[in-house]
Amino acid sequence: MILDKIKKSNDIKKIKADEYALLAQEIRTFLIRKISENGGHLGSNLGVVELTMALHLSLTLPEDKIIFDVGHQSYTHKILTGRKEGFDSLRQYGGLAGFPKRGESEADAFNTGHSSTSISAGIGFVKARDLTGGKNTVVSVIGDGALTGGMAYEALNNAAKLKSNFIIILNDNNRSIAENVGGMSKYLQSIRTAEGYQDFKVNMQNVLQKTRRGREVVDSLKRYKNSIKQLFVPGMLFEDMGLTYLGPVDGHDIKAMCKLINEAKKINHAVLIHVRTVKGRGYAPAETHPARFHGTEPFDIETGLPKANKKKAGWTDIFSTVMIKLASSNEKICAITAAMPDGTGLNRFKNLYPDRFFDVGIAEEHAVTFAAGLAAGGMTPVVAVYSSFLQRAYDQILHDVCIQNLHVVFAIDRAGLVGADGETHQGIFDLSFLSSIPNMHILAPKNKWELSDMLKFAVKFDGPIAIRYGRGTACDKLQEFRADIKMVRSEIIYDEGDIWLFAVGSMVETALEVKEKLKARGYNVSIVNARFIKPIDEETISYALKNASVIVTMEENVLSGAYGEKVREYMDLI
Repeated sequence: MILDKIKKSNDIKKIKADEYALLAQEIRTFLIRKISENGGHLGSNLGVVELTMALHLSLTLPEDKIIFDVGHQSYTHKILTGRKEGFDSLRQYGGLAGFPKRGESEADAFNTGHSSTSISAGIGFVKARDLTGGKNTVVSVIGDGALTGGMAYEALNNAAKLKSNFIIILNDNNRSIAENVGGMSKYLQSIRTAEGYQDFKVNMQNVLQKTRRGREVVDSLKRYKNSIKQLFVPGMLFEDMGLTYLGPVDGHDIKAMCKLINEAKKINHAVLIHVRTVKGRGYAPAETHPARFHGTEPFDIETGLPKANKKKAGWTDIFSTVMIKLASSNEKICAITAAMPDGTGLNRFKNLYPDRFFDVGIAEEHAVTFAAGLAAGGMTPVVAVYSSFLQRAYDQILHDVCIQNLHVVFAIDRAGLVGADGETHQGIFDLSFLSSIPNMHILAPKNKWELSDMLKFAVKFDGPIAIRYGRGTACDKLQEFRADIKMVRSEIIYDEGDIWLFAVGSMVETALEVKEKLKARGYNVSIVNARFIKPIDEETISYALKNASVIVTMEENVLSGAYGEKVREYMDLI
């Protein structure tokens, strides 16, 4: 196998050009086989095989820097830098990370996991290079979806000020950027990327500016050139921002991409190369169902179907079902997602109530302030978002929602420990940062029925309110313990002994297991379902203090600012 020749960074340069297609095929076969066994991000990685190969052929690692936006598409990069053997432990504890990790390889320039960050980081690398006298190439790879994030545009605005080389690769895999408009576009592109064109343009400008009225001539030529390009060149948005636009180029044509990357390296300012790719390329199920194969569990290669039997209803499934029922009887309820309609369970809502569904793209900050506007206008917005992504909108939650005490419901999915995606995706900070904000109320359900009840409570509430729940199967125990949600009231499930467990959300199920183990050792245990994390139920805590020798709080959150810290602070006061 050609792939076996890749042992370390830059080994791909030893491969013959006529073997590139076979190497790309072997990489795809390897990825499909390994991800079918262990799970992982498949579609995005199959789409960038040739693009990544072209980058590695055109650059020298680790001296040159590649910053992958989000980073879930870095599997081929990991293979080409000698980490093929690590894929047996992909996304497992102590194994190969599913995202770039600086501690894993010198070839990983920057840790990533969230979207729209690569251009900002790339500019930082460029300025550091220039200040230290370096000569290396810096490339930021960003997807068209990530360009819906405002941070990317802030970075593009600053990239236009650069006076030295910086390459941005725009990986366009779903035609959300303007399409190629035909022969004239290709003709203009061939001129702009031709050998010597950039030098000719700079030299001609310098000569003209030295002559009388030369600057007027240069300005006039620029105006005429831009007028023509507005008609034919699809990248004028970037050109108008001050970046040189190259492309579109077929992202599966290694020779064409290498040529464009090497031309881009000669330009002494920021360059954007527009690359067209097909998500899931080479595996029909992934091409047909890109959302399903974005992040997939182990699957059968022949059919593309998951290997595991269908699981019990998950937290997201319960949220999805209840949202539809509530919206059917309340026309003020609307739903907002930041490019995650499937992941947050809002696809069915979208299909049934399209006028009340809003996908704002990867723009959590906008999502929250947009929700604030909806609430101020008399609607009842529900913002469905992953816990680790909500961090990005802290200022908007504080300034635009909570200070105005607006009725916005936050449905916080993937809260707590979520496993394979690593630290960038762990939802273990939401209780801390939300609890610090005035007027915010926070609830956590113990089981699927309580999630339903809390959502019903939240849409009737008057003010900012958040419900946080985990990933995976929803607890279906303790159905007999079901009562109306009352403001700032916890639920005493068992009042049996002097060891009191105050459990938050998903940890109630864990508390049941702890109770049984302690009971086998002769201890009597009481369990409290905290329900309200902010404000806390001081009455129930006071009651427990009269009967307990030990109080233990259980939650999936960092210590600082957590529920347990609030309980301890209250105990210190009384």
